[in-house]
Amino acid sequence: MADLKALSEAVIKGDQNKALEITKAAISEGMAPAKILNDGLIAGMNVIGVRFKNNEVYIPEVLIAARAMKTAMEVLAPKLVEAGVEPIAKAAIGTVQGDLHDIGKNLVVMMLKGAGFDVIDLGVDVSSQKFVDKVKELKPQVVGMSALLTTTMPAMEKTIAAIKEAGLNVKTMIGGAPVTQAYADRIGADGYAADAASAVDLAKALLGK
Repeated sequence: MADLKALSEAVIKGDQNKALEITKAAISEGMAPAKILNDGLIAGMNVIGVRFKNNEVYIPEVLIAARAMKTAMEVLAPKLVEAGVEPIAKAAIGTVQGDLHDIGKNLVVMMLKGAGFDVIDLGVDVSSQKFVDKVKELKPQVVGMSALLTTTMPAMEKTIAAIKEAGLNVKTMIGGAPVTQAYADRIGADGYAADAASAVDLAKALLGK
């Protein structure tokens, strides 16, 4: 039998080849795709998330682990679709207008994918109108906004106002170096996350998952 503990270890270590090999073996043995995803890949990313929060690993290790998961997901994703396994929820994430920083946003995207979300990456320098249009078009349950500059933080307020004005029923969460819980409260965001691992916990909490 394919060893899912070894699969989560491969993800934690960022061993792409091993992660792919075990995933393929598990599929060929007829193991349930959801089991491979939850007990193997997501379990591994969860460990990385906890270690990242505790400063036991850093961004490079997170990126390597996420890459190993992504490699395995390429063969697993079609099986999940065939088995009718639904993602936890859909999230759309972008860096706000005027801001071109994407490392933090990319980490959040990877961590959410690692936790079983269907994630749409809107990129950087995303206008409030584009956020609104994308929410209408893609119907995510959560929208995440990132800013690294104090000068671009007002774009978050503008975007949240635009989403509310458009009457869209979506949870909003914000993050980035200069952003605080107090700022989130002030501009009416549903939540604030200090780092990528916390963003996953927050998204789940906002959706009652």
